[in-house]
Amino acid sequence: MKTQEIRRLFLSFFDKNGHRIIPSSDLVPAGDPSLLFTNAGMVQFKDVFTGVKTRPCSRATTVQKCLRAGGKHNDLDQVGYTARHHTFFEMLGNFSFGEYFKEEAIRFAWTFLTQELRLPKDRLCVTIFHEDTEASALWQKIAGITPISITTMDNFWSMGDVGPCGPCSEIFYDHGVRFSGGPPGSPDENGDRFVEIWNLVFMQFDQQGNGQKTPLPKPSIDTGMGLERISAIMQGVTDNYDIDLFKTLRTTLETITRHKEKPETRASFKVIADHLRAAAFLCAEGVMPGPEGRSYVLRRIIRRAVRHGHLLGLKEPFFYQLMPTLTHEMGADYPELRTAESRVKNVLEHEEIRFRETLERGLLLLDEEIKSLTPQQAFSGATAFKLYDTYGFPLDLTETILRVRDVSLDKEAFAAALEEQRIRSQWAGSGDVRENPALKALATRFPATSFCGYTKDEVSASVVGLIRGEESVQQAIAGEDVVLILDKTPFYAISGGQLADHGEIRRQQDVSIAITDVHKTTEGVFLHMGHVTQGTLAVGDTVIAHIDQDRRRQIATHHSATHLLHKALRMVLGAHVTQKGSSIDAGRLRFDFNHTEPTQHTDLEAIEHLVNQWIRENFPVCVSEEDKNTAITAGATALFGEKYQDIVRVVRMGPHSIELCGGTHVAATGNIGFFHILSETGIGSGLRRIEAVAGAAAEQYVRVLCRTVADGAKLLNTSEEKMCAAITTTLSDIERLRRENRRLQAEQAFSKGVLEEQIDQTILTCQKVFGVDARDVRNHVDVLKKASPSRIVVVLVETQDQTSVYVGVSPDLQKDHSAIPYLNAIIAPLQDAGGGGRPDFAQGGGKGKLEAQDVLSTIKRTFSQKGSSLS
Repeated sequence: MKTQEIRRLFLSFFDKNGHRIIPSSDLVPAGDPSLLFTNAGMVQFKDVFTGVKTRPCSRATTVQKCLRAGGKHNDLDQVGYTARHHTFFEMLGNFSFGEYFKEEAIRFAWTFLTQELRLPKDRLCVTIFHEDTEASALWQKIAGITPISITTMDNFWSMGDVGPCGPCSEIFYDHGVRFSGGPPGSPDENGDRFVEIWNLVFMQFDQQGNGQKTPLPKPSIDTGMGLERISAIMQGVTDNYDIDLFKTLRTTLETITRHKEKPETRASFKVIADHLRAAAFLCAEGVMPGPEGRSYVLRRIIRRAVRHGHLLGLKEPFFYQLMPTLTHEMGADYPELRTAESRVKNVLEHEEIRFRETLERGLLLLDEEIKSLTPQQAFSGATAFKLYDTYGFPLDLTETILRVRDVSLDKEAFAAALEEQRIRSQWAGSGDVRENPALKALATRFPATSFCGYTKDEVSASVVGLIRGEESVQQAIAGEDVVLILDKTPFYAISGGQLADHGEIRRQQDVSIAITDVHKTTEGVFLHMGHVTQGTLAVGDTVIAHIDQDRRRQIATHHSATHLLHKALRMVLGAHVTQKGSSIDAGRLRFDFNHTEPTQHTDLEAIEHLVNQWIRENFPVCVSEEDKNTAITAGATALFGEKYQDIVRVVRMGPHSIELCGGTHVAATGNIGFFHILSETGIGSGLRRIEAVAGAAAEQYVRVLCRTVADGAKLLNTSEEKMCAAITTTLSDIERLRRENRRLQAEQAFSKGVLEEQIDQTILTCQKVFGVDARDVRNHVDVLKKASPSRIVVVLVETQDQTSVYVGVSPDLQKDHSAIPYLNAIIAPLQDAGGGGRPDFAQGGGKGKLEAQDVLSTIKRTFSQKGSSLS
């Protein structure tokens, strides 16, 4: 039975038994930015099990795409070296949301395995939780399994530290006595004889924070069966990689490598086949290779596959060539592969090309380091970091190579080097005070600051702390730089890419502090960086904190524009686009996003048009505080890696944009006024950057631009409409005159200083010129060579302290006289000399000066020695 048939048979069976077929959710979990990837079938139903949400059905069945290649669940290192580990896999599952429980779950599983798949009953055995006597009785009743085939174990599953949990029962298949290994629970249970195929979780308790378990009002069922494992059993193989799907991929790989798979290359074939599925499905969902989070996991997967391709002798990009085979095998059940096939191929090829640029050098460095180690010596963590940072080697790739060579790694040194780089790479725009440990330590002494800047530009506040340099002080006088801590503030602290407010903190009319930056600690203490311009300020003073309203207004304009830009990018370029960074100031905005290629000019125009269209539609900008999961489920964009509270701030701009955001914004999109893209550039592999202006900054930009165009047209004595044509004509005239000037200069230079001497029928020519273009010199050498037969020509070009030498030999002399020995003899007196060429022409040079008469003597001497013998 083929894999595709099993997949469809499973869904059909549970559909006939009253379950609703639910499509697989994405590998990137919706509504949970803290979870790296979907790693089980129950992830999309997590909120249903906890009671946060409801479903229109009480029974469901799925074939869920899963990925275990990062975070808590990570099988990446074991892929290729075992029979059953995968990064990407499919999990068959049936679920009950409080309707049926243990008896029905056991009956469904037993019926499907023994009647639909017709597996021999005597080949099946089960495990149960050691306290679950009910499950034991049900297995004996429904399946007729004898107690001897039921193993009691510590089978208890929980979603996390708190939440739904319960005992579980696992079903195992026995491959027979010809395989090593014992039944589950025995000392040799890790052999190949018994393989777990299905796990039935009986969720009947709610785990409390204090460790107590209380019964759920509606016990539920969550089951999971690995499609690859059951396919292997149905196809009579013991290695998942021998099923039809993987065999097809490996056959294609054999065609690409032009070599049959062998025992010594089997691990590489398995790794490449597995990693292709993981990389393709991630790319199809819009994940791009990058330096952090999910993007870095994808990069690790691709580069691990490329390294195994290198082991197979593949020197050119190959990974993307497997994509059509995968689409053919899985595209019918996962149409997103067909839709994204071209884009996925581009991403895979681009990432492989980039890695191959450093792969050879990295492997050489790694091999040299290993050879230098003494027995039992660990591989240097600093070298591992260099491989990671300079050559793009993910740490697990280095570890895999070391494991094969039986070499350990100094992980602590690697971690230290990584932390040093993190500290070096921090920038003030992060809004973090970690780059100043002393300031951070002092700030912990003060209570959190109450922020009221969303609704107020000015507040009365108390000074609760003053920091000067690296010490806490009681007062600050005029002329001093000081950090102020207030009990409340309207000043926005730099965070989320938005730069801080500027403004003034004053006490009546006698004290004034100019605020030029604001940071916030993780504990919520706002640090106002200021300069005392007047008077003396003391702890305990009551002050007025007032922000620069014009600056705030322009920053809010740019921040709201970035939300619209983000949405427009996704609409024009594709749903794979996600924000990777931003910087929002009063002068302009910067937005970084993932995309593999430069954005076309027509696409940039479409993006800009969309943003300006939404501005003109003047949608209200609505800000609300909502439950995080509810907001994300409603479509709010959340950035992976960001830490969100349970209650989040949601910013909506009409029907188009909804994001979790703590920044300041305009009241309506119309207040943005106008949006214009200044530039789009690449800032790294798969990363692009747009810089733009909006509102008053855009008005100022257009005003300056129009003035510049008008001034330019006036200088060219033409209209603004005809300015480009006039510039084109002017540039053409300049280039024509430049060529003519160069020709005249060369003619003048070449018209004098020619030294010649004849030996028998051969004419030896030497000329020294100054400041002539190399192209003209080469042409001049050819002209002199053709002036008469049997001629050796040398032209010297002197520029400052350098001399370039050009040597030409006419065709009738090249049999006995090559240009190369003449060049070598002439440049010998120069410092750092070098050069080369052919028998008819050679060029070189070095530091120093040469005189034409001396060079002519060198030519004569070399000629008499028959230069051909020197070549």
